[in-house]
Amino acid sequence: MKTFLAAVVVCVSAMAQVQPEGGGQAMASLTGFQAKSNAPAPRTADGKTDLSGLWSPDRHFTIDISGALKPGEELPLQPWAAKVTKERLSREDPNVQCLPMGVPRMSPYPWKIVQTPTLIVFLYEGNTHSYRQIFMDGRGHPKDMDPTWFGDTIGKWERDTLVVDTVGFNDKFWFDDAAHPHTEQMHVTERYRRPDLAHLDFEITIDDPGAYTKPFTLYGHSPLLVNTEIMEYICNENNARDLPHIVGKDSRK
Repeated sequence: MKTFLAAVVVCVSAMAQVQPEGGGQAMASLTGFQAKSNAPAPRTADGKTDLSGLWSPDRHFTIDISGALKPGEELPLQPWAAKVTKERLSREDPNVQCLPMGVPRMSPYPWKIVQTPTLIVFLYEGNTHSYRQIFMDGRGHPKDMDPTWFGDTIGKWERDTLVVDTVGFNDKFWFDDAAHPHTEQMHVTERYRRPDLAHLDFEITIDDPGAYTKPFTLYGHSPLLVNTEIMEYICNENNARDLPHIVGKDSRK
């Protein structure tokens, strides 16, 4: 419970970083940004929507992805996957042990998009300073892949929407604090849109016939963070101190 509360506190703290330092002048700057927050999304030199920026995470992708479904929907878990979800203990979470969070999980810390015409990179402050590379040069997936934590990712533009296709995952990571599983059969399709200056919307469709009875789509939203940057966060520094105190499904209490 202590670890989860600490994560929540840090998440709130991270979001609070949008408050600039420097007194009245800085506050006026933030007020000016808020007034422009519904301004059109910026564009790159080649006319694409510019997704670059520092973004706050969507808590549903940290705590429980069920909250990112449409109202009234439930995760289509196969019986074995539902059983595993109930039986797993928080201390068994690979992410708690400073291993990568995988996809679509988010740590409760800011994340950054760095965009170029041929490569888009997602940088995550939390956990192990993880990153994802989205190759935009027209390549396909390798025919023979070793399963990895973040899989093999390629992308393309459909008008103003970035479409991201990822396969080749291992089955080691959890989807969230609630311990939802997946298998190596998983195929993830993500769609990212920036409707205005200050907001990022995304849809993540998960097709994993090994753990779920049908594909399902999650819906997320990230507000832009201003006047701040990704900070250094070393999970391993606190791991030995915190891990012995994690004994159960702390995140659900």
